[in-house]
Amino acid sequence: MIGRGYWLGLAWALWLLAGPVLAQAPAARPAPPETRRYAIEVAGVRVGTMTATRAPQTATTDAVFTLTSDVKVNFLVYNLKIYYQVVNRVRNGQLLLSTVEAHTNQGDFASRTEWKGDHYDIVADQYKHHYRATEKQPIRYTVTDMFFGEPQGQTRAFAEYFGDFFTVQRTAAGKYKAERDGREDEYQYANGELVVLIKKNPLKNFIIRLL
Repeated sequence: MIGRGYWLGLAWALWLLAGPVLAQAPAARPAPPETRRYAIEVAGVRVGTMTATRAPQTATTDAVFTLTSDVKVNFLVYNLKIYYQVVNRVRNGQLLLSTVEAHTNQGDFASRTEWKGDHYDIVADQYKHHYRATEKQPIRYTVTDMFFGEPQGQTRAFAEYFGDFFTVQRTAAGKYKAERDGREDEYQYANGELVVLIKKNPLKNFIIRLL
């Protein structure tokens, strides 16, 4: 007759064997990426595309945001070619690292903003724009965030490309104005979703429309 001790021993052995298997159970999968696609127009002509993506990295609040723009304009003496990508790494709503790579017909450029534990190191080397700074306050709202909902309650947005801030102002229901150093952008939302972005330019405005 098999005693009670035998069964207890067998159960204990099975538990030890199962332990490593249980420890290797897959972690919870992050939510699928959220993507917004836009057409870029100049004078009614489509000249490029813009794509904004928000990708959760874990079951926590970590996420990677990307904003990619690809533009080619050829109007008589006005020729422009720009491809740039912003990548923002965010944890608990705070920007940890932002990188910007730009490839244009005027050369290649880059910007980088990195949290060092008590401040950000900011370096922006873009076309006719060179900027170095430190920022001690955690950055919790950026221009890329404006693609994923109205900037309600926000008075400024970090401009990853330039390494400094746009001021943000609500002008009407669903409409906001973002200004920086004489530059003005207009954001238009419908049901909380960005549907039109107007990047104002002395020559021709760039109209970015949700597809």
